[in-house]
Amino acid sequence: MSKTLIVGNWKMNLNTMQASLLLHRLQERIRIYRSVEVVLAPSMLVLQPLSLQIDRRKFRLSAQNAFAKDQGAYTGEVSFTMLRELVHYCIIGHSERRHIFGETPKDIAEKVQAAVRNDITPILCVGETKTERLAGQTKRVLHDQVVSALKNLTSSDISNLVIAYEPVWAIGTGIIATPDQTEESVKVIRRNIAELYGKKSAERVRVLYGGSVVPDVTRGFLDVAGVDGLLVGGASINYHQFSTITDIAYRMRQEINEG
Repeated sequence: MSKTLIVGNWKMNLNTMQASLLLHRLQERIRIYRSVEVVLAPSMLVLQPLSLQIDRRKFRLSAQNAFAKDQGAYTGEVSFTMLRELVHYCIIGHSERRHIFGETPKDIAEKVQAAVRNDITPILCVGETKTERLAGQTKRVLHDQVVSALKNLTSSDISNLVIAYEPVWAIGTGIIATPDQTEESVKVIRRNIAELYGKKSAERVRVLYGGSVVPDVTRGFLDVAGVDGLLVGGASINYHQFSTITDIAYRMRQEINEG
C-alpha cells in the first residue's frame, strides 16, 4: 500500500517571513510519518528559501505552477527545469488556472509532459463545474480532462502520476462533495486511465480528493474507496487544521495496519 498523500496548496498567500513562520510551526507539530507523505506547495517566491529550512524527513515541496518550455525568451515565467532541484511535485491544471487564467487542455498536456521530462511528479487537477454536474456531464468532463492531459505519456510515466479530483463547485465554497459522489468520480478517473494504459497502471496512480477539505471531513474522504489522499486548500495555511488533518491520516493508517 502506498503512503497516504496529503498536499497543502498555499495558493497566493504568505510573504517570505510568514511562510517561514508557518513552516516552523508545522515542523513543530507534524511528526515523521512512515505511512503518510506530507507535501507543501507554497508560492513560487518562497520555494527556494523554504527549501533550505524544510525538514525533508517530514515534508516534500511542490510548485503550484510552471511553464512548459524548458528555457527561452519567456519573460516572467519559471520552467520545470529551473524547479527540478527544489521540488518533487508540481500542481498542474488547477481549476483556478483553467478558469481564471484560461489554460487550455493543450497547455495542461504540455505542462504534464514537461514535468515528467524534468523528473517532477505532476499533481493533475480535474473536476467539473456546478453547471456541468447539474447537466449530467461529470463523466464526460473528467474523461476529456484526463485523456487530453495524459496523451503522449508512457505506462512508466503514468505510474508516478497523482490526480486530484477537485469538483470546482466545492473549492473554497464550504460545499463538500458527498463520499458517494467522490467515489463515483474516482472510479471514472481510474477507468479512463485503464482504457489508455491498462488496469495495473490505473491502480498505481494515486488519486486525491480536494475541495473545502477541513479536519471534520478528513476521515470521511480518506475512507472513500480509491482515494489515496487529500489536496488541502485554505486549511493548509492554518497550522492547527493542517497538522490535525495529517494526524488523522496517520491514525487511520495505523488502524488499518493494526486491523
